[in-house]
Amino acid sequence: MAKSYKMYLAGKWVAAKDKIRVESPYDNKLVGTVSSAIKKDYTKAIAEAHKSFEITRNLPSYARERICQQIADGIRANSEKMARMMSLEMGKAIKDARVEVDRSANCFHVAAEESKRIGGEITDLDWVPGSEERVALIRRFPVGVVAGISPFNFPLNLVAHKIAPAIAAGCPIVLKPASKTPIIALMLAEIIDKTDLPKGALSVLPGSSKESTPLIEDPRVKVITFTGSSPVGWWIKANSGDKRTVLELGGNAGVAVADDADVDFAVMRLVYGSFGQAGQSCISVQRIYVHEKVYDKFVRKFRAAIKKIKMGNPLNDKTDLGPMVDIESAKRTEEWIKEAVAGGAKLLAGGKRRNRMLQPTLLGNVKTNMNVCSQEVFAPLAVLFQYRDLKKVVKQINDSEYGLQAGVFTNRIKDIFYAYKYIECGGVIINDIPTYRVDHMPYGGVKKSGMGREGIKYGIEDMTEIKLLGLNLK
Repeated sequence: MAKSYKMYLAGKWVAAKDKIRVESPYDNKLVGTVSSAIKKDYTKAIAEAHKSFEITRNLPSYARERICQQIADGIRANSEKMARMMSLEMGKAIKDARVEVDRSANCFHVAAEESKRIGGEITDLDWVPGSEERVALIRRFPVGVVAGISPFNFPLNLVAHKIAPAIAAGCPIVLKPASKTPIIALMLAEIIDKTDLPKGALSVLPGSSKESTPLIEDPRVKVITFTGSSPVGWWIKANSGDKRTVLELGGNAGVAVADDADVDFAVMRLVYGSFGQAGQSCISVQRIYVHEKVYDKFVRKFRAAIKKIKMGNPLNDKTDLGPMVDIESAKRTEEWIKEAVAGGAKLLAGGKRRNRMLQPTLLGNVKTNMNVCSQEVFAPLAVLFQYRDLKKVVKQINDSEYGLQAGVFTNRIKDIFYAYKYIECGGVIINDIPTYRVDHMPYGGVKKSGMGREGIKYGIEDMTEIKLLGLNLK
């Protein structure tokens, strides 16, 4: 029998009349029901968080470190249970879910370390006459209540990227998890509830976008950190007044494979980058540019690797690729594939759909204005191009509304630094896929891909304010 979950409101487990049904994307079976918050619940959570700020802002660094480490330990102690729930809720292959759980624990471990490093600096002010014997002490202070809004595709790790820096910084947080995957966030709340974090400093409230508007409107919220689609993210920024907003949005990542690249390694990584977790990642590989000298070799090996991908039940240890999260997304992608083929694109692999299961798909001869190239597909699909000149391919990678991360497989040092300088994105990954991310690095994009950076240290910076103490010692 499927379990019913209460929401976590300011340190208390609260049942609600309205429920969210969470169903498996793989077989549509009921995973569980979750209490759905309404506006007054969000408002109450914000009020309690605001009160708790008087406690959290004064927590010494060793206490914040201890809380974060307690959470990391709790995640590791429940790792298999959490991985299975992630597979059930989202359809993520269990082996990928286990990696995400481990990463999430590491997020809190990193936060434990960073909580001790929020220091500051001493600066001499005597650069001009009249400022003799003046110095400044510069420190960071927590700003107050944080609102976190997280997506379905990394339903634990991206929640961790909201909560961990908030705790490390001394900020209370109200989190709205994705309605498709709220249970794993509530399981994390169960772990945090058993730690030394002051009650009221965390709420996890699943609910609709309509009901969660207090997170955007309430003046007691000082920072909004959102990960999700570009249209929603920019709407939040436009409607959140003077609140600080951190937006981690969409992408259609481009990768160049040069003629000096290790083709076998590039193929291995690009297969994962293109089709891992059914392509449902904002840094999933979508556009692949291969040098003409190695193009035929690359295509032959890439198609052969695609054939080895095992689709099926995400709870099976041998499964590489599970379902897409909803039928609408699967149908949309199927239509985009058909439109591209009708417009002259060549289907090199895949293209067929069964319910939410879409085969890993590779298209060639694609026009840049086709949806499969110009839009964020967010599906197990990649498109191929040939190129001759790196400078031109950099321009092609930049020919996008998005700019999250990009990749270049090459060993030429001048080409590496050219790509680093001129590709318009938040991160350039050399000799690996743009899907690469470790959780302490700065992560974020430009253009429609967002603003601000995640990564625990950088999240802490967004949740703190620089304050100067000027001293006249004369």
